[in-house]
Amino acid sequence: MEREGGGLPGRAHVEHLPDGTEHRTGIWIANQKQHRDKLDAAQLAALAHLGVEWA
Repeated sequence: MEREGGGLPGRAHVEHLPDGTEHRTGIWIANQKQHRDKLDAAQLAALAHLGVEWA
């Protein structure tokens, strides 16, 4: 996230991995936000550890 200026990437963001594959990171984050009420405490803690926090 530091690479993108400290904020979460937009929904259209696609991460290009060294092995040549792509990960649609923006959509993944949007889905996590949308379903955060269904995540358990361990999943929320793991996302917080990665710097993904939302109010």
